[in-house]
Amino acid sequence: MAEAQGRVVAALVAGAEVPEGFDPERMRAQAVSLISKRRAIVARLRPDAAAAAGPGLAAEFAAYAQARATPPPGYRADADDFAAWLRERGRMPGEPPPKRRWWSRLPGIR
Repeated sequence: MAEAQGRVVAALVAGAEVPEGFDPERMRAQAVSLISKRRAIVARLRPDAAAAAGPGLAAEFAAYAQARATPPPGYRADADDFAAWLRERGRMPGEPPPKRRWWSRLPGIR
């Protein structure tokens, strides 16, 4: 059972062959949906990476996702890996800006 589930997951997230008994078109649609969900979360976590990708964000993220055998463990790691992937391609400047802490948004506190 675990092996069969592994094949399904690989087809959905790593572009592996669709296992026997599954509708290839439905699996493709679900894989596209999962990439879209990951892209939206990554864009929220790393708006600097989304801005660097610009209007080509969907295509850039799809290329990034296809270049990986499996997604990283967690959305924060996915977001940081995508930013690094963009940086390697000259699409994003150096390190990300420092994260503002919630208390820095209070009046009179920096």
